[in-house]
Amino acid sequence: MRYVALLRGINVGRAKRVSMSDLREVFSDLGFQDVRTLLNSGNVVFSSSRKPSPAKIEQAVLDRTGVSSKVTVVAGAELAKAADDCPLLDIATDPSRLAMAVLASPGDARKLRPLADRDFTPERLSVGSRVAYIWCPDGFAASNVSNAIAEVLGDGVTTRNWATVQKILAAL
Repeated sequence: MRYVALLRGINVGRAKRVSMSDLREVFSDLGFQDVRTLLNSGNVVFSSSRKPSPAKIEQAVLDRTGVSSKVTVVAGAELAKAADDCPLLDIATDPSRLAMAVLASPGDARKLRPLADRDFTPERLSVGSRVAYIWCPDGFAASNVSNAIAEVLGDGVTTRNWATVQKILAAL
C-alpha cells in the first residue's frame, strides 16, 4: 500500500534542515519501499505492507538527523479521496492559497467542526473526515482560519497548499 508521511517543520529555518537523501535513507532503513521525497520540505511517499507508525518514524528521524519533527501518515488512497472531496474548488482561484490541513488524528475533525460555522470572510473553512480545507485569498501569513485551527489542534495538524497536494498525489 502507498502512504504519505508529512513531516512538520522540516527545512523551515536553519534549525530544522534535513537533506532529502537522509530522509529517504531513514524511511528505507525502516523497511519501507519505493521511497520518494518531494519539494525538499518533508513530504515522503512510500510503500509498506504494514501500517506505518508515526512515532517510530519521528524517533528514526530524530536519531538519524538530530531534528525533531511531528509526523502525520496517511494512506495514499485516503489522501486522494480527500482531495477529490474538496468542497472549495469552485471558489479557489489560486492553488497556492487553497490548502488541505491533514489531521494527525482523524477524531480531531470533531474539534474543528464548530470553527466551520464561524464567519471568516473572505476566508473559508470546510471540515472533512480527516482533513480541513482552507481558502485564504489574502494568503496564509495572517490567516484567521489557520490561526484558529492551530489554537484548537496545536501540532496535531499539518498543512499543505493545493499545488503541493497535487504534486504528492502525482507521486503516488
